[in-house]
Amino acid sequence: MDLPSLAVILQAALSPNPDQLKAAEESLNQFQYTPQHLVRLLQIIVDGNCDMAVRQVASIHFKNFIAKNWSPHEPDEQQKISQSDKEMVRDNILVYVAQVPPLLRAQLGECLKTIVHADYPEQWPRLLDWVKHNLQDQQVYGALFVLRILSRKYEFKSDEERTPVHRIVEETFPHLLGIFNRLVQIVNPPLEVAELIKLICKIFWSSIYLEIPKQLFDPNVFNSWMILFLNVLERPVPLEGQPADPELRKSWGWWKVKKWTVHILNRLYTRFGDLKLQNPENRAFAQMFQKNFAGKILECHLNLLNVIRMGGYLPDRVINLILQYLSNRFVQHGSYISKMSMYQLLQPRLDVLLFEIVFPLMCFNDNDQKLWDEDPHEYVRKGYDIIEDLYSPRTAAMDFVSELVRKRAKENLHKFIQFIVEIFKRYDEASLEYKAYRQKDGALLAIGALCDKLKQTEPYKSELEHMLVQHVFPEFSSPVGHLRAKAAWVAGQYAHINFSDQNNFRKALHSVVSGLRDPELPVRVDSVFALRSFVEACKDLNEIRPILPQLLDEFFKLMNEVENEDLVFTLETIVDKFGEEMAPYALGLCQNLAAAFWRCMNTAEADDEADDPGALAAVGCLRAISTILESVSRLPHLFVQIEPTLLPIMRRMLTTDGQEVFEEVLEIVSYMTFFSPTISLEMWSLWPLMMEALADWAIDFFPNILVPLDNYISRSTAHFLTCKDPNYQQSLWDMISTIMPDRNMEDSDIEPAPKLIEVVFQNCRGQVDQWVEPYLRITVERLRRAEKPYLKCLLIQVIADALYYNAALTLSILHKLGVATEIFGLWFQMLQQVKKSGVRANFKREHDKKVCCLGLTSLLALPADQLPGEALGRIFRATLDLLVAYKDQVAGLISLSLSASFK
Repeated sequence: MDLPSLAVILQAALSPNPDQLKAAEESLNQFQYTPQHLVRLLQIIVDGNCDMAVRQVASIHFKNFIAKNWSPHEPDEQQKISQSDKEMVRDNILVYVAQVPPLLRAQLGECLKTIVHADYPEQWPRLLDWVKHNLQDQQVYGALFVLRILSRKYEFKSDEERTPVHRIVEETFPHLLGIFNRLVQIVNPPLEVAELIKLICKIFWSSIYLEIPKQLFDPNVFNSWMILFLNVLERPVPLEGQPADPELRKSWGWWKVKKWTVHILNRLYTRFGDLKLQNPENRAFAQMFQKNFAGKILECHLNLLNVIRMGGYLPDRVINLILQYLSNRFVQHGSYISKMSMYQLLQPRLDVLLFEIVFPLMCFNDNDQKLWDEDPHEYVRKGYDIIEDLYSPRTAAMDFVSELVRKRAKENLHKFIQFIVEIFKRYDEASLEYKAYRQKDGALLAIGALCDKLKQTEPYKSELEHMLVQHVFPEFSSPVGHLRAKAAWVAGQYAHINFSDQNNFRKALHSVVSGLRDPELPVRVDSVFALRSFVEACKDLNEIRPILPQLLDEFFKLMNEVENEDLVFTLETIVDKFGEEMAPYALGLCQNLAAAFWRCMNTAEADDEADDPGALAAVGCLRAISTILESVSRLPHLFVQIEPTLLPIMRRMLTTDGQEVFEEVLEIVSYMTFFSPTISLEMWSLWPLMMEALADWAIDFFPNILVPLDNYISRSTAHFLTCKDPNYQQSLWDMISTIMPDRNMEDSDIEPAPKLIEVVFQNCRGQVDQWVEPYLRITVERLRRAEKPYLKCLLIQVIADALYYNAALTLSILHKLGVATEIFGLWFQMLQQVKKSGVRANFKREHDKKVCCLGLTSLLALPADQLPGEALGRIFRATLDLLVAYKDQVAGLISLSLSASFK
């Protein structure tokens, strides 16, 4: 297809007409594997005279095709792109990647990433030469852009896979250093300079992330880089051109440069900041780093933080990284902070840092209020999102305070608590219109964050109850919503302390329960979170029992509003505490949790995010359902009522749709098949789904699948034996006969298979004669090449169970296979094996000994002519030894149980 025709088809791919769109996509699919198609797409992408929308469509098709077809995904898969086309693409994409607009560059960058990961260095040895040449030419941006992609290939590689990095650093870093030096010296630099420095920083970061390249251990080279990074860190960000919009401002080029510089300096300190962590060959270099740069980095970081103290702007991520640096480096590494010169450098500024910078970050602010008012659901999500915590200045501030008072309590704990007490005092004394609500919020957050330290440290430990009554509990009725929420959260943090007056515990519990009905959503969520701690700490369940129905009602109203796994944790705690008392609510709980599960799954599918809170909450819902089923396990009639609610979940989630929750669903299937009075036909319909999953993708879950399969066979034996459509016996054989002989599977991977054969022989005596020989044949075959003792024991137990099933039939089959002497010889040998300590080496569990006894004693019932006399004697001795060992083991367990009950 020529260029004009291809451009017409791409134009049609933009059509709002579904028929034209479909025809265009079919044409693109039809011609995509023809020679030169990929090259022509690239020509359209880089053609400045072509319509931008068409170029964009071409770039997306180009990217998707390369991602799918550049390298074969299977060893025997045919190459779909000719070598000449690949060569043409490699040569031309480098030239144009810097020239196309940013929108198209992003797509070409993804293509380059795919090609570099597949081809460098073997199929693309000239790439590094191109980068090196262009770093010295006018194509600096393009060279840096490509070098960033190249360096990222090795960012997380292990040492042996990072060998190419040494050549990359050797060939390019001297040029990078020169470019960096020239860029830093530009007066009033434009934004394009920030983009170039950012790329240099990213390249440097990728090269040092796991291992510092040996070239940087040259003190002169390292010093040159450090001087430039410190220069960038110290230099004020240009005021001109900064976006007014906070979201755009944090992504502005010069702030990105600051962020990456802080990243790099933090990483270097991680590698060289603690002498105790150094290899002997790195120790001298680490000493040089500490002496020459650690103090300067600290000074720069403190100066940057001072910007927010003076009312200036600093992106949240930069604040977070600097506070992480201070927490992790100056607090955690005692060997370093104990050097008085370093601590003295921090000490004169510590009060300002702690009280004027860090504490204000802990306080409720304008952005919080805006989000609280405009989008309370997003406020809740951000507050409970672990990923948000990684980037949050507030979380970093809390961590800094916690670490400071943990490691430097003597100098700082009393001082900080006095500061908090003063805030409480001023708040209490102020009239309503002058109360500093936001400062009080920060003070409460600080008290909650320090709970572990305060619970262990006198005199604070003795004053905690008074502090709660005086300064926390009154905020349950605050006119300000965020203080009501914070009061609930802090109360939950201290729910486990020993209250001298149980009325105070009771008051806090009831206030938290009342918070479930608060008009403000964040207050309701924080109250549920706190409730979990109070339920765990509650010594007298009569405090909660009368309000349990109302509690559950409020709880499920909230679950209808918010997808949050912490809500489910609270429910699990309540169910765990009340056990069978939850029976009247079990059906309603399961119905509500099932509905919540479907909502969470729908949200997770819509967002398509692996770490989506909806997906986490969905897992929590299934765990809570399992907890409920366990709590009512002695009430089998409830399982009949609950089954219709859970069946749709089990049916759908035992397919590939449920891979993320497969383990939790299997646990529910296990409960339903074990505790229900009978296994319904509807539950039996799940058997084929599990078998299909096991054959296709779920082999890692074989031990989990074993449990419900065991339940089906042992608790609904008649249906297993008589049903022909589907034929469950044949289905089981097909699965086991595929897995057991598989030489690619480790011994430990196939352990559930012999256990299932045991289940069949134990539960279907006299009814599966036709399966005895096939099962024995594959058992003997696997036994001959089994290496792990536990699998050998399991396979011998299959023989024992077969003897228990029908000793005469089994013995005749073993003779027919010519393995009877070999099998019994191995069995008796394994029975006699002991460890150096004298402990039995094999058949260690009670179950193992019982099965062996049943198998051996079944032989005794055979006619005398079927057993040689010497075999009979060995059987008697082995059986007697097993029975004595079994008796001793049971007696030991009873003794342990009795002693535990008396403790």
